[in-house]
Amino acid sequence: MRTPLVLAMAAAMLGCGRTGERIRTLELPGTSPLVSFRIVFLTGAASDPEGKQGLAHLTAAMLAQGGTRGRSYQQILDEMFPMATAVRFQVDKEMTTFSAVTHVDNLERFYGLLREMLLEPGWREEDLKRLREQTINFLRVSLRGNNEEELAKEVLYNEIYRGHPYGHHNAGAVAALERITRDDLQRFYAEQYTQSRLILGVAGGYPKDFPARLKRDFARLAAGTPAPRERPAPAKVEGVQVRLIEKETRSVAYSIGFPITVKRGDPDYLPLLLMQAYFGPHRTSGGRLFRRMRTERGLNYGDYVYIEYFPRGMFQFEPDPNLARPQQIFQIWIRPVEPATAHFALRLALWELDKLIREGIPPEEFEQARRYLAKYVNLLLKTKDAELGYAIDSLYYGTPDYLSYVRDGINKLTLDEVNAAIRRHLRTRDLYIVGVTARASELADRLASEAPSPMRYNAPKPPELLREDKEVERFRLGIDRANIRIVPVEQVFEQ
Repeated sequence: MRTPLVLAMAAAMLGCGRTGERIRTLELPGTSPLVSFRIVFLTGAASDPEGKQGLAHLTAAMLAQGGTRGRSYQQILDEMFPMATAVRFQVDKEMTTFSAVTHVDNLERFYGLLREMLLEPGWREEDLKRLREQTINFLRVSLRGNNEEELAKEVLYNEIYRGHPYGHHNAGAVAALERITRDDLQRFYAEQYTQSRLILGVAGGYPKDFPARLKRDFARLAAGTPAPRERPAPAKVEGVQVRLIEKETRSVAYSIGFPITVKRGDPDYLPLLLMQAYFGPHRTSGGRLFRRMRTERGLNYGDYVYIEYFPRGMFQFEPDPNLARPQQIFQIWIRPVEPATAHFALRLALWELDKLIREGIPPEEFEQARRYLAKYVNLLLKTKDAELGYAIDSLYYGTPDYLSYVRDGINKLTLDEVNAAIRRHLRTRDLYIVGVTARASELADRLASEAPSPMRYNAPKPPELLREDKEVERFRLGIDRANIRIVPVEQVFEQ
């Protein structure tokens, strides 16, 4: 079943000495009347010049949501509306992705527009003004003003990667966005949107000769140089560093994390992926952290764990593909808790992490997590578009197709191998904690005091849970008051 994909991926890596040889293509032909496109450039926010954070995002926005040399953006929308399609874009640290799905009956008409958008951008000042304002409003209003959970997650990344190419939001910073000019956009496009950084992906019921045509058209781009495959290591985290975002809100949202030296294709990736399936799979009630914090204690809505970047987790159940990176972090997402239980909730999450490191995964739950993961991976590939996205990621990481990679790999894992990987990579010290809260100084004082944080319930609880709470309420967080920094929410993403 996977043989055509493997062959297509292998063929994509081969140069043939002809025009466009630097362009990698990934083809997933099928019988569906829908044709999916994923056009990926190996560039992104990590390539933003200093002082121009957001340049990669605005460049992609100008292509996907601006006009071309021959059409305004409104004209493009008017032409796409009857076809019930649109071009979406996603900018991450190392990848910029343009994706779309169209019916094969509309393929010629749609592809003509897509080709024009990506190869003949209009660079109009009015589009730049509109998209700059839209991006600033996203940072200030959608993210900073209306979404404490995603805010904490994104600030965590900024803190971990401070001074690093990954150390700013993918959409940039307000002051930098305001400095970006049309010349900056055109220069970035000329330098970064090249054949050497391009992967053309197409899936579905397209004509047999269509991929070759796609490649010929995009050979109009400059040859360019390959994208960097390595990044400097993030600064070492010393002690427990806390950043509290002061904001008028009724709850406390936490994100906890630290860098890990594990990515897809590495020996410890699958052991940690299985750990994630046991300890805190996204938006799933079966994870241990969810059961211990929400199900048994009713602290919040959910608690999850990640070993790869997963933005927009509030709004979706499966991660988007084409967020591939050579560096990742381990992250715990604690969805908002009441201020009265915020100290205890943080302790409980780290107490459970400490227990996982010390005791490992119980044998019976190891098998359950393996069965869950073997089925869950099918959900990630439930559409041809998603399968195409994951195939491009596999090309980036140099792994087999994701379904085979995960299923075959986890079937060979032993409990000892997984628990050893947990001990190698996880920790409860030398990490970052980001919280979004009102009265941040009060929370800071409580976190640094190491004073007990007793938990009180509105209904009876089992005696064994109450005994455990007595241990949790005194669990040492090891936070020095000098390592707690309070930041007004109005300052976040500004510089």
